[in-house]
Amino acid sequence: MFKYNFITIDGNTGAGKTTLANMFAEEFGGNLILEQFVDNPFLAAFYAEPDRFAFQTEMYFLVDRYQQLKETIRQLDLYNNLTISDYIFTKSLLYARANLNGQEFELFDRIFNMFFNDLPEPELFIYVHSTADRLVQNIQKRGRGFEQVVRKSYLKSVEDIYFDYFEKNTHLRILVIHSDDLDFVANEQDYSKIKEAVTKEYTPGIHHLKL
Repeated sequence: MFKYNFITIDGNTGAGKTTLANMFAEEFGGNLILEQFVDNPFLAAFYAEPDRFAFQTEMYFLVDRYQQLKETIRQLDLYNNLTISDYIFTKSLLYARANLNGQEFELFDRIFNMFFNDLPEPELFIYVHSTADRLVQNIQKRGRGFEQVVRKSYLKSVEDIYFDYFEKNTHLRILVIHSDDLDFVANEQDYSKIKEAVTKEYTPGIHHLKL
């Protein structure tokens, strides 16, 4: 059983974070918070013309994530009921850093911080890490048309921003699962090893799981 009640599973595009969140929720029960990314009306346009639609895309995600988490907080006691989310709210700021220019990011950062102080941080932050090559394979395999244009250089920039965030926020309990050589969906042994790792207690800081 998990040692923590409010757990976030995040990762780059195509890492398998939502799949893993669903698997944990199904096995352990509890409440599941899934990002409604397909509802973002700007997302397909962003992939086609990122410079033109980045700000609208990130603002929509910011507001949507905030509303979803606030509604969950109103309904649940996150620290006394198991809740698993497939995103951390700070994801909005991290992707904005990757996608917005200087003035746009400065404005976004101000708005983000107005929301951020209103939300709790996870007790355990699980980051599913895959290299850009593996991510591209996964993206191609799942076949979402608008994602097929994503470049390895973009995925690598997002990865770098996440790890910079990890280094600067040592108060968080962060478990990085290196998943290039894992198939936790089809290989029950891989899933069991991950499950064993995430049900342990962790001190604040970065912890790596390499199997």
